[in-house]
Amino acid sequence: MADDIVYVNVEDGSKRVMNNLKLYVKLLSKFKDDKNFDGIKDCLTAGEMEKAQIFAHTLKGLTANLSLSELYKQCVELEAQIKARSVDPGQLEKVGAVYDQTLAEIDKVIAQNV
Repeated sequence: MADDIVYVNVEDGSKRVMNNLKLYVKLLSKFKDDKNFDGIKDCLTAGEMEKAQIFAHTLKGLTANLSLSELYKQCVELEAQIKARSVDPGQLEKVGAVYDQTLAEIDKVIAQNV
């Protein structure tokens, strides 16, 4: 992936919690336990598009609130595809790859701010 991709925008994210970096890191830690992406995959596999859309919308909101920039962008596209009832398997894979990279970047942020 390109070096200019922002996975975790710490500056923007901490501003969202009144520059409380400790709180922001705590919220990032909680995000690691989030199951919305698993819910999307499970619902798409089961053909439950309405539920998949709810999971996608929730994940999109979480990523926006935590300033998980690249994952947010990918979630916007995935949610649009789910709404259109035409999900590109490549988009789901891309979201999965970005999700994994975002989790790795979250681990780095947590390690730097413990």
